Amino acid sequence: MKQFKKFFTINNLFIIFILIIIFIFIFSNVSFAAYPKLITTLSSAFEKIESWLVSLATPAAAVAVATGVFMKKFSFGDDERMRIGKKLIRTSLISYALILVVDLLLSTIQNLLVG
Repeated sequence: MKQFKKFFTINNLFIIFILIIIFIFIFSNVSFAAYPKLITTLSSAFEKIESWLVSLATPAAAVAVATGVFMKKFSFGDDERMRIGKKLIRTSLISYALILVVDLLLSTIQNLLVG
């Protein structure tokens, strides 16, 4: 039972999930003669969701960076507020970069799978 719990950690479950998704995408082209209607509908739905997330992430990151800058600017020497402002700026930029990298990876995978 202890080995069973060790196997199902968050990292292992995430890797298994990613491998299952890659497996489905790779063999969906092989097992079907063409794209079924459900797959086409799901693909277009995921593309719409992805475009919405990227379009929402841009203003959200801008607002977070602006909030961090204002918090840092109007801290009036309070070290805690300056630290929170710096952390807010850093985490928002890292999060936005992560979203853009994931978008790039998904586009690359889609181009490799399609042709």
